Amino acid sequence: MSADLQWQIIRKNSCFLVKGNGVTFTKEPNNLTGRNSFRYNGLVHKKTVGVEACSDGKGVVVVTRKSTGARKPSKSFSRVELKRGSRRSLDTIRKTLRTNRYRKDLKMPALRRASAILYSQRPIVLKKKAPRKKRE
Repeated sequence: MSADLQWQIIRKNSCFLVKGNGVTFTKEPNNLTGRNSFRYNGLVHKKTVGVEACSDGKGVVVVTRKSTGARKPSKSFSRVELKRGSRRSLDTIRKTLRTNRYRKDLKMPALRRASAILYSQRPIVLKKKAPRKKRE
């Protein structure tokens, strides 16, 4: 089935939809922005991109759909863990989406999501307050 026909079917009725005040969001896998739109939909396209946090809480996982193996859903996704620093991870995502001609339109949303995940994983450093001097 074509992606357009699939989108027309699931556009308004899907178990992933979260309807709010005028804006409809979605919780489907491989949707980078969470918006219910054709471009970011992770179910209907042959090529999709997803960015998730690693299970151990350090680094990100880039999930891409293989063009073959549509009849075997468990094997149709390739997952790559990126744990070697934030700058290197973002550069790998950028190169993966640009050089392979794999959904160039999703490059910036993927980088934004990955950088937000990496920022949230940074340790919290508390500043120590200087001891107050007592007045005499």
